[in-house]
Amino acid sequence: MRRLLPTPGQDIDDAGLLEAYAPPGSGSFVRFNFVSSIDGAATLGGLSGALGTAADKRLFMLLRRQADVILVGAGTVRAEGYEGELLDEASRAWRLERGMPERPVLAVVSGRLDLRADGELFTQSPARILLLGSGSAAPSKITELGTVADVIASPAPGPGIDPRWIIDTLRARGLSMVHSEGGPTLFDDFARAGAVDSLCVTYSPTLVGGDAPRIAHGHPGAGQHAMALRVLFEEDGALLAEYRRP
Repeated sequence: MRRLLPTPGQDIDDAGLLEAYAPPGSGSFVRFNFVSSIDGAATLGGLSGALGTAADKRLFMLLRRQADVILVGAGTVRAEGYEGELLDEASRAWRLERGMPERPVLAVVSGRLDLRADGELFTQSPARILLLGSGSAAPSKITELGTVADVIASPAPGPGIDPRWIIDTLRARGLSMVHSEGGPTLFDDFARAGAVDSLCVTYSPTLVGGDAPRIAHGHPGAGQHAMALRVLFEEDGALLAEYRRP
């Protein structure tokens, strides 16, 4: 992999990538990570993973290494599958060597907590999962899922979940480095709230066409939020960029 920005470089190793994408040393930091075709599609055949390249998959795992928590929406969990181990052995060893927990916490956002307690998400997970629900989540679902996960429901009434509440709830549990893998609705909610500190996008050298969704999908007229390009890498025609809030 070669670095194009901020300074050109060749054959960037994992240590160089981790340094380039390192989060700030203190405070909450919210990063979203997506892959997109060059014509703007976030999925191919309904899955984002189908757009991934070798470089994207390499960086994807490295970004997970740095996280306190992996945050995903329930729709992404159903579509992409988050059962079982989410970090490879090298990444778990890297974290332990630095005094970090072996794995980031997996936090799933589900307004209605529409998940099955006996589903593979829970039965195959190597660690207890955190569920974040809305104020309209049924008490029976909170009780049911509370047997297999830590469940926290928003105190605000209604089906919506305030991204700022999510950030505060995670921070109260010592989870400041938030690495989110979507989906598009969750990303849109955070973007509208001005709660995205970093956006990592891999532009896969693929034309998809059709009506595939974008990486953000939600309410129109959400306004603009300027981001600054911080790093840019290239491998086999794929561009890997990180934008941060100025």
